[in-house]
Amino acid sequence: MQQHQRKMVVSKKLMKVGPWGGTGGHPWDDGGHSGIRSITISYDHRCMESISVEYDRDGLAVPGERHGGAAASHTTQIKLSCPDEYLTTVSGHYAPIAHGGSPVIRSLAFRTNLRAYGPFGAAEGTPFSFPVVGGVIVGFYGRSGWQLDAVGLYVAPLRPETTYDRVQKLGLMAYRAVWQRIGTQMQQQQDEPVKKENGNAQIVHTT
Repeated sequence: MQQHQRKMVVSKKLMKVGPWGGTGGHPWDDGGHSGIRSITISYDHRCMESISVEYDRDGLAVPGERHGGAAASHTTQIKLSCPDEYLTTVSGHYAPIAHGGSPVIRSLAFRTNLRAYGPFGAAEGTPFSFPVVGGVIVGFYGRSGWQLDAVGLYVAPLRPETTYDRVQKLGLMAYRAVWQRIGTQMQQQQDEPVKKENGNAQIVHTT
């Protein structure tokens, strides 16, 4: 008899790994989330210029800031089929682009549970790779200035879905539906003109 395979969900326990790269630029930290919806990277023939990530937090989109410069000649957006597709590996290279300078991220590549993306940029310098077994990558942090100087990851383990997870998900869906209905009703009330008769405010419905 074939055994039923339980659905896996992302744990709330996070592990911070890395960073890889140099010490230039300024630190940034997107934090950890429940998933990744898209990754937008800018790069040229020398290095990675910037990265911005749109995250998923329990079904809601969380746009991230762009980290790095804006003078790159190439921009690529990687759209993941979240939640069925999730990020499992980030790899790349780092090295100075000028003699005596601090290392920057020269290239990046990504792998999900479904496919591979990249490499992007210049695959030159010191290689790095962090494949996640039994977990997913749910966030980025690092350093940036004119280029992407360093990059690190937030990793969360996968665990079997429980009854509590299913109930909590249904509760969140119901909560959002109620507030969406309330917001629609409030907007309709604001759009309706008000007519005063005998000192009392009355709603006048228009067609």
